[in-house]
Amino acid sequence: MAPPLISVVLPSHDRNGQLKECLDALLAQSFRDFEVVLVVDPSPDCPERTAEAYGMRDPRITVLSLSAAVGIGRARNAGAARARGDYLLFLDSDHLVDPDAFGALAERLDETGAVDVLLFGHERLHRDRLWPGAGTAVLAEAGPQVGPAADRPALIGTPPLIWDRLLRRGTVPPFPDGHYDEIPVAHGTLAAADRVAVLPRSCVTIRRRHTLHPTGSPGASHFDLFDQYARSFELLGAAPAADALRPHLFTRMIRHLLFVFDLAGCVDRAERPQFFQRASDYYRGYFPEGYRRPDGREGVKFSLLASGAYAAFEVAKLSHIARGAVTGRR
Repeated sequence: MAPPLISVVLPSHDRNGQLKECLDALLAQSFRDFEVVLVVDPSPDCPERTAEAYGMRDPRITVLSLSAAVGIGRARNAGAARARGDYLLFLDSDHLVDPDAFGALAERLDETGAVDVLLFGHERLHRDRLWPGAGTAVLAEAGPQVGPAADRPALIGTPPLIWDRLLRRGTVPPFPDGHYDEIPVAHGTLAAADRVAVLPRSCVTIRRRHTLHPTGSPGASHFDLFDQYARSFELLGAAPAADALRPHLFTRMIRHLLFVFDLAGCVDRAERPQFFQRASDYYRGYFPEGYRRPDGREGVKFSLLASGAYAAFEVAKLSHIARGAVTGRR
């Protein structure tokens, strides 16, 4: 049997009860040349009966059962090793794929020929509203050409997601343990790719608040974010055009660190000074020569982080919140 065009690697962790809708959306695709590798482990978040029922329902679904609860990164690695498709798409149970998404991806591949990475857009469903993904504008401006990321370095500055791109099978490095396991894989495959293409339309909708997977790996924490970006910069160092990509990766890293630092429920109050200081160390350690920080309030935050001014950063944040509250009452 010839391999399918697309292999969907789908760890079945389903804390929010969304796996059935995810699988139903996949099976409703108008384009049918794909398979789903549904990875199940003994975690209580993995509904084994649901996975087995869908495996019996459609021959395109293969259920891969693991003997231990290994975390999301290793589950993805196991699924990728079993996959047969020309391209891999890594999804989670809280994703919904548009009914014509795979058809649109296949049409784009017919236009481009074989590529290493095909980036596409996504949307976020939050409080019953759809919000465009943070990389929407960059994808819209990328143009139809096919080439290395260095030709369009802004692409590496988009959020490092693994479910908004097709990756050519055989080019995907192992996912590491920890939270944010997507980061070095997303950056490493893009930096190493000779042929990157873009489809500037949304194909996937995500139904959670932010990009952190709820499972991660045993013992993982938000501080894993630092190690993952260190891996990204290490992989970038082997790229032929690293100098062109480094400022964009640096901006993405600092934005991501500040996002996690500011997001309620991520960094405990007692750990905030430590997280901020480590982020400041990363700012200075990875600062690209000749870098120009963003303008406006974001630039102020970058500057405070660079100086390690934790107290001033917190005061500035509280002042901003207070001004917003006053403005809102007017």
